[in-house]
Amino acid sequence: MTRAAPTPRLGRRALLAAPLALAAGCSAPGAVSDSADARANAPLVLRLAHNLSGTHPTSIAISAFADSVAELSEGRIRVDIYGSGQLGSETAVLGQLVQGIVDITRVGSPGLASHHPGYHTFGLPYVFRSEEQMHSVMDSEQMTEFYRSTEDRGFVGLTHYTSGARSFYTRSTPIRHPEDLRGMKIRVQDMRSQTELMEELEGAPVVMGFGDTYTALQTGLIDGAESNETVLTDSAHGEVTKVFSRTRHTIIPDVMLISSTAWKKLAVDDQEIVRQAARQSSLDHRSAWTEAITAAEEQSVEMGVEFIDDVDLDAFREATRPVVDRFAEEHSEVTELLALIETVNEETP
Repeated sequence: MTRAAPTPRLGRRALLAAPLALAAGCSAPGAVSDSADARANAPLVLRLAHNLSGTHPTSIAISAFADSVAELSEGRIRVDIYGSGQLGSETAVLGQLVQGIVDITRVGSPGLASHHPGYHTFGLPYVFRSEEQMHSVMDSEQMTEFYRSTEDRGFVGLTHYTSGARSFYTRSTPIRHPEDLRGMKIRVQDMRSQTELMEELEGAPVVMGFGDTYTALQTGLIDGAESNETVLTDSAHGEVTKVFSRTRHTIIPDVMLISSTAWKKLAVDDQEIVRQAARQSSLDHRSAWTEAITAAEEQSVEMGVEFIDDVDLDAFREATRPVVDRFAEEHSEVTELLALIETVNEETP
């Protein structure tokens, strides 16, 4: 994003001269009306913050979204992007969004569970059987209604982006069956669903910052971690792990949100423009993500990483089902979304 230049500091002489200049300007014919016209013609600016690098496929999709909003609104709406964590962590920016300080952001969907328990669903194991089925669910009219249900909680969902299927990757051990993880120390995200998943598999979940994971793998402090294939190249984890086992235990969508404050500022037609631009960016992102995964796989093989495809997915699904059942028992919202997902799964080949 092209940031506006910082406002120059005024010296003492300039400060003293400013009132005179202002008075002269006010006395000039048409000065007041010109100023009013400028304000009336100024675009509505929406501040969008995220923590992704500029080269990340989702970051590129977000930039395309901003361009589309400007084009579709004929310049009446401008989206200023603050990427790479300029305005804070994902959690911090979400807090700013709920307060109306930031207007738009992208977050991993389970991170919204503290605001709406239904979002727990998307971090649970094997709720989606494929990325195609995930897209079918997230594109459905029922999900659009779900997105709108949080307006009174500070935000409205606009669209989703894939973040890939998460699998286990280890220093040297292939993972084909649930028992292969027994006793292994695996770095997981700070999410209850992930720690419980590892416990059901009799592994040892290790919650640590992502930035510490490379060194922990390198030194043997942990035996492995879990993520999608791009982590092997983008974060160089392929240098310190040599086996990537496609367990595909979670397929977690990211969600683009707009604050309720910003949403209410938009006319109905402009709301549709923003939603349309978001939707198109999601569609375009899918092919870009597939290309990124393919490139990561090819580069990882050159780094000496072995990919394990003959994973017993049915055994993993059965072993981790208690995690899903517990969340469903605790939250009726999870039960409702699981029913929606199952319906779409039955309709999607």
